[in-house]
Amino acid sequence: MPHEGESSVVSRDWLIRAKGNLLRAKQPKPEGAFWEDLCFDAQQAAEKAVKSVLIFWGVDFPKTHDITDLLVLLRESGHEPPQELWEAGRLSNYAVTTRYPGIEKPVTEEEYQLAVRLTEKVVMWAEGIIGHAG
Repeated sequence: MPHEGESSVVSRDWLIRAKGNLLRAKQPKPEGAFWEDLCFDAQQAAEKAVKSVLIFWGVDFPKTHDITDLLVLLRESGHEPPQELWEAGRLSNYAVTTRYPGIEKPVTEEEYQLAVRLTEKVVMWAEGIIGHAG
């Protein structure tokens, strides 16, 4: 049963922040910016959206950027994420390694477009659970 009251408000706040990150990720890439930076915002949006759902259902989570780990927590709490969301786990790489030069190969525009599509699915799923926020 979804938690009402304070956890509902906090979960909506997390979802609002997720939507803000998604909006920033979808902005046209400024000259001199990197696809990695926009993918970081997409990853942050997906991460915050999943965390908003965890909060909504009262599931504690550790400080982590790993979306797959968060989805596993959701599953273990009895709330099975839709199969198509599991692919969003690939976004976790954008939280750290792609943001630093020389660790990973540069992100392509095609990879960026996939990141945004995956993130949109996660945010829409969270909105469907929590309700429209922001």
